[in-house]
Amino acid sequence: MDQFLDLLTLPAVQRSAIGLAIAAVGLPIVGVFIIGLDIIAVRFAIMHVALLGIAVGLLTGLDPTVCGLIACALAGAGVAPLSRRPAGLSGAMGLLMTFAIAGALLVLSASGVNATGAFELLWGSILATRTIDLIVLAALTVAVHVLFWRHRRQLTLLLFDRELALCSGVNAGPLMLALLVVVAVAIGASIRLTGALLVDALTILPALAARNLCRSLTSMVALAVGFGVVGNTAGLTVALAFDQPPGPVLVLVAGSLTLLTYLIPEGVRDAIIARRRGRTNRDDADLDRLYQH
Repeated sequence: MDQFLDLLTLPAVQRSAIGLAIAAVGLPIVGVFIIGLDIIAVRFAIMHVALLGIAVGLLTGLDPTVCGLIACALAGAGVAPLSRRPAGLSGAMGLLMTFAIAGALLVLSASGVNATGAFELLWGSILATRTIDLIVLAALTVAVHVLFWRHRRQLTLLLFDRELALCSGVNAGPLMLALLVVVAVAIGASIRLTGALLVDALTILPALAARNLCRSLTSMVALAVGFGVVGNTAGLTVALAFDQPPGPVLVLVAGSLTLLTYLIPEGVRDAIIARRRGRTNRDDADLDRLYQH
């Protein structure tokens, strides 16, 4: 116990705990967006884009992490117009991933930059969290909450059906642009915390767990944040207590919580959903019911 308390006094551990707390409040909402847009594979495309930004940063002498986040934001904005094409966002993400990895390898080759160093930045480490990372995460979390709570009704329609949103007067173009930029930057930011292969623990897994227990966008967001807080707190605590790498432990804890929601009997799950639906504000009920599909 004393050893555990001693670890909590270390600045690196304190920054990690703060980073995970901030991430738990904002990134699960991004996971809800990803599931609603049906672009779960987006993280692979953004990882390649982040690598391209990192390569440019190493080449120019700028901060690789900042360059990676800028590249992610530009990529999100760039694929937004392609979402209206028949192939949808899936096709756009595949195209983006192909161009990004080719561009990254070309930049690394032409500049003579050590490719190993560039790839190491993608694996990340929670214990290597810097103050600037906390600032970026905090700003991103604020942006995510502003986007959701200010445009919740429009987002409910947009995530349910783009054509229905357009017919209902929703300005889908700018909203989709903002949505994709936020998603792309969030994935890039979470890479710094857990590494490229462990992003799901902060974004998608809490959202999947919430979806199993909710049938409205608002309740799904609230519960996803709850799962994120519990999963991140428990994961870091277990990792420190047993002297294990935090990243994999976070994934296992978040994955276990998600698995438990799948194991809940359907009757109990339906009762939970009905109870939560009964708490939904009457003014929002019609819009929230759309999201159950």
